[in-house]
Amino acid sequence: MLLPRCPLPLLLLLLLLLPLDSRPQKLPTRDEELFQMQIRDKAFFHDSSVIPDGAEISSYLFRDTPKRYFFMVEEDNTPLAVTVTPCDAPLEWKLSVQELPEEASGEGSGDPEPLEQQKQQITNEEGTELFSYKGNDVEYFVSSSSPSGLYQLDLLSTEKDTHFKVYATTTPESDQPYPELPYDPRIDVTSLGRTTVTLAWKPSPTASLLKQPIQYCIVINKEHNFKSLCAVEAKLSSDDAFMMAPKPGLDFSPFDFAHFGFPADNNSGKERGFLKSSKFGRQTSPKPRVDLHRVCIGNKNIFTVSDLKPDTQYYFDMFAVNTNTNMSTAYVGTFARTKEEAKQKTVELKDGKVTDVFIKRKGAKFLRFAPVSSHQKVTFSVHSCLDAVQIQVRRDGKLLLSQSVEGVRQFQLRGKAKAKYLIRLKGSKKGASMLKILATTRPNKQSFPSLPEDTRIKAFDKLRTCSSVTVAWLGTQERNKFCIYKREVDDNYNEEQKKREQNQCLGPDTRKKLEKVLCKYFHSQNIQKAVTTETIRGLQPGKSYLLDVYVIGHGGHSVKYQSKLVKTRKFC
Repeated sequence: MLLPRCPLPLLLLLLLLLPLDSRPQKLPTRDEELFQMQIRDKAFFHDSSVIPDGAEISSYLFRDTPKRYFFMVEEDNTPLAVTVTPCDAPLEWKLSVQELPEEASGEGSGDPEPLEQQKQQITNEEGTELFSYKGNDVEYFVSSSSPSGLYQLDLLSTEKDTHFKVYATTTPESDQPYPELPYDPRIDVTSLGRTTVTLAWKPSPTASLLKQPIQYCIVINKEHNFKSLCAVEAKLSSDDAFMMAPKPGLDFSPFDFAHFGFPADNNSGKERGFLKSSKFGRQTSPKPRVDLHRVCIGNKNIFTVSDLKPDTQYYFDMFAVNTNTNMSTAYVGTFARTKEEAKQKTVELKDGKVTDVFIKRKGAKFLRFAPVSSHQKVTFSVHSCLDAVQIQVRRDGKLLLSQSVEGVRQFQLRGKAKAKYLIRLKGSKKGASMLKILATTRPNKQSFPSLPEDTRIKAFDKLRTCSSVTVAWLGTQERNKFCIYKREVDDNYNEEQKKREQNQCLGPDTRKKLEKVLCKYFHSQNIQKAVTTETIRGLQPGKSYLLDVYVIGHGGHSVKYQSKLVKTRKFC
C-alpha cells in the first residue's frame, strides 16, 4: 500500500537539520553535543517526525491516518536496527531508503536554488522499500551493513486510534536497550494450588552477565497471553485507548522528555513508573479491569501469585524490564488452571469444541462427555503438547480405552444411545502436562490435522552447502498446509535445550516473521510417496540452525513436527 508523502512543514523542519556544508548530517546520537543541545528543548521534537538515534519514542496514530518518520544514515555499511512495538491494535509499517541529493545544501553561497531542488527531490522520490510488516507482533528490521541515505518509516492503523513505540539505532551491538532472553525463555509452573500458582523462570543474561539493572513484571489474566508490555498497558487503561489521544502532531509524552533529561510538566514523568499511568502532563488514574493484574517484583526469578479463584484457567506473562532504558522484552507466556475445590469437579466437554487441559506433575483430570442426541460413533482427538499422557475412557462405567498419547492421536469408539463418557487424563511423571482434547459425535468434525507415524525432519548431509541445507518430511493422504521456520542457534545448542522447546501446541503465530521460510500445501494418495523436500537457502557458513515444520489443519489448529538441528558447511 502506498502511503501519502511527507507534509511540507515536516520536510522543512527535516531540512533544517542538515548542516550548511557539503557533508550529510549523521543520525543524531546521544553522544553528540549538538543533539544534546537540541533534545533539551522539547519543542524541537513536536511535529518533527525525526527519530533520534538510540532512544525509544512513543507516538499516536489516528485510524486510517498514516504517519511518516525520518532518520538519516551518513555512511555506507552502517549497522542499523529498527524496532516497532504495536500497543493496542495491529499496525501496517514500511521501512524504505532513498539516496541523499548529491548537493546537500549548496556551498553556503546563500543561493536558495539547491535547497529548493533538494526539497523537490525528497518530496518526489519514494525510495527503495527495505521491509514491511502487518500485524500486532513486536517486529524489527536488522541489518549489519546499511547504505547511507534518508530512511523513511511509514505507519498506519486501519482498526482504530492507537499508540505505538519506535526504536532505531546505528549501534545495535553496543546499545542493547532491550533485555536479552535466556536460552530457555519459558515460564515454569512449579507449584499449583486452589488459589495460588508459583512461577519460576531463568534470569535474563542482561542481569546475570552484563550486570544491568533488570526488574521482572508479571501479568495475570483470564483471556490470553500478551506479546508486549505496551499491549498490557493498553489493556489496563480505563477505556480502549492506551493513553488519551494527543493533540495532532504531538509525538512525545512528558515521560519521554524526562527520559532524555527534561523536567516534565506537572511532574507527570516522575509519577509514571510501571504501575502508574501519566501521560501528556495530566494525571490519570485508570482503573484496572478485574481480569487483568500486573505486579513488578524486582530481580527475583520465582514468584507465587495468590488470591486466585479455584478451578480457573489463568494466563501468565513475564516481562524483563531494563530500568535504565525503560524497555522490556517478553518471555514465552504460559497458562495454568488452579486446583479444584476439595471435591474434584469434572470438566464438561462440549460436542465439537476443543478444550485446553493443564495437569500438574503426576496429577490427573476428569472430563465428562454426554452427547445430547443418539449417535453411532464418538471420536476423541487428543493433542499432547509436551510429554506423553495417559487417557482412559469409560462408557457408563465400562472401560473402553486405556492408552498413552504422545503428539496427536484420534480414537473412534462405538456409540450408544443416551450414553455418558468419563475421561481420565493422567499427567507425566517428568513434569506438568498440557494438552488439547476434542470430543464429537460428528465423524467429519476434525480440528486437528492428521499426522504420519514418523514426525521427524530428515536432513541430507551430502546436500549441505555453506549457505543451504536440504530437508524432507512425511505427509499424509489428507491435504494440509505445511510451514517451515528456521532460527539460528549457538554452536553449543544441544538436544536437552531442544527438548525444552518441544511444546507442540505453540503454533506459527508465536514465531517471528523473519524466521519463516515458506508455507505450502502437500498430500499424496499413495502413502508410500507422501514425502516432500525443501532446500533452505540464504544461510550463513558454519552456523547452526533449528528447523521446525508446522502442519495446519482445516480447523486452524497446528501441530509441530520434531525440531531438527542442522549446520551449514564452514568451507565450500
